[in-house]
Amino acid sequence: MARILLVDDEPMLRRTLRIILEKAGHEVTEAGDGDQALLMFDEDKPDMVITDIVMPNREGVETIREMRRLDTRLPIIAMSGGANTGGDLFLRLASLLGANTTLSKPIRQAVLLEAVDACLAGGAS
Repeated sequence: MARILLVDDEPMLRRTLRIILEKAGHEVTEAGDGDQALLMFDEDKPDMVITDIVMPNREGVETIREMRRLDTRLPIIAMSGGANTGGDLFLRLASLLGANTTLSKPIRQAVLLEAVDACLAGGAS
């Protein structure tokens, strides 16, 4: 399956998503923010990135923009919670900057796996 870089500042959410992705056969590495993700991206060359938008240090929108500059074909899924705090706006911006797909938290397992499969197959969900 795919090597996925999972970026989120919430350790419990990362752990939960990692378990779901690993059970589906993917190899997952984790980063707690965009700065760490860019370092890992350069070292690990993942097949896909799943990133939160609102994080400390380097936010997801900046991370997506930089990763898209480094690799124009990399599948990227952006996720965000807090529709009441602008999460939907952030997800629209992430799409404009190059995210293939966006997901609103909380994310159901089936929705996550469907989005991953679609992005890896070359489409957006």
